[in-house]
Amino acid sequence: MADVRSHLADVIDRARREDTPTIITRRGKQEAVVIDIQEYQRLREIAENAEEAWLNQLADEAESEGAEGSVSLEEMAALLRAQQG
Repeated sequence: MADVRSHLADVIDRARREDTPTIITRRGKQEAVVIDIQEYQRLREIAENAEEAWLNQLADEAESEGAEGSVSLEEMAALLRAQQG
């Protein structure tokens, strides 16, 4: 952590220019990672697409089992986000 504080500009430059992530530790425990913003956005998009695909699969499975007691895809997404958050 102390190294990051004193070399933050270098850590950011390395993430941006060299596409090299820096893992930040505190007392030997990994706490955070500094990555290029474009890489972060790419990873977020992958995660969102995976979540959407999973929700669509759940909806398809529920539809094939019948409509009784079912919820909409939007309701399911809200329930899952509430559980995660």
